[in-house]
Amino acid sequence: MTTLSIIIVSFNARADLDRCLASIEAAPPATSCEILVVDNQSTDGSADEARRRPAVRVIEMGTNAGFSRANNAGIRASTGRVLLLLNSDTVVPPGAIDALVATLDSHPEVAVVGPRLVDGNGQAELSFGSMISPLNELRQQRRTQEAIERMTREPRYPDWVSGACLLVRRADAEGVGLLDERYFMYTEDVDFCASIRERGRRVLFTPDVEVVHLRGRSAAGAPAATREAYRRSHLAFYQKHHPFLVPLLRVYLWFRGADKQRQIRR
Repeated sequence: MTTLSIIIVSFNARADLDRCLASIEAAPPATSCEILVVDNQSTDGSADEARRRPAVRVIEMGTNAGFSRANNAGIRASTGRVLLLLNSDTVVPPGAIDALVATLDSHPEVAVVGPRLVDGNGQAELSFGSMISPLNELRQQRRTQEAIERMTREPRYPDWVSGACLLVRRADAEGVGLLDERYFMYTEDVDFCASIRERGRRVLFTPDVEVVHLRGRSAAGAPAATREAYRRSHLAFYQKHHPFLVPLLRVYLWFRGADKQRQIRR
């Protein structure tokens, strides 16, 4: 069995995917690994570009299957004892992947580990948090950049870490039935970590490993579709974890959408 399987889901992100793969190839992990690109029916040549790289295996979904379903297809086709779910819009510095694997191996009680994520300017992203709830979402949204920089300098055991770069033991991923495919895009990482924690396992955020995340690029290319995917995933999450709050969430999302439309008309 390979030690590590790196699984990258791609949808019309050829330039980002090429940059991500190049960063891995520039300084390959010392850990024995395989790289799988799962393509969600891209029309920009992403799959062909990835296929030109000898170290990469491409899985074509034949449709835009969404983030969870595509990741699950990659996991099922992989052989690694640990799995790195990696966004195509990330850039991986030398040594980062080996350091993540070493961190996980040194904490047997931990099932999932996530690194410190920074944008192209080096500003930290709040890539972990408490279980989604109305109050926790409000707190998450109101964090200042100064607070985020401070919070992401300390290791901690949060409820979830971002699926943009998430390392998980295969045994733990399979133990919860992989990612819940009702989430097309967004909140699947929070739900996945919640399922893992329900089995008595832990989630770790480490500031000692840093990965660049050029976030928001997919959303910029298809803002309306991205908003709708967010709305559906949000509702699905609350229906699963906080069903009594779903009516209130529907009203909130309606007002939020209406407000955005008013801003556009202005």
